Amino acid sequence: MSNVNLTIGGRSYTVACGDGEEPHIERLGRMIDDKLARLPNMAGQSEPRMLLFAALLLADELHELRSRTPSSTPDNTGVIGETLERVAETLESLADRLESRGEAT
Repeated sequence: MSNVNLTIGGRSYTVACGDGEEPHIERLGRMIDDKLARLPNMAGQSEPRMLLFAALLLADELHELRSRTPSSTPDNTGVIGETLERVAETLESLADRLESRGEAT
């Protein structure tokens, strides 16, 4: 196992991942940060709310891709879906850590 440091919405997170997955997780973190950077008025939002917005934006993007692609045509939505599932898992892990941190204080 390895750790990757991500900066999302101006906040730092350490995420555990499998060996060799570091570059992929870093790219996913940049995707999330890029999504949040495009939203107005994110400054001052709580971490869970900020991550919720990022998850919603990515889910919407996946939905749009799936709705534009005919089901009979081979495409890369499977790869995109898998990538977004990994992003969702990472967000869930971060949210769990934030909730645990909040309960400890």
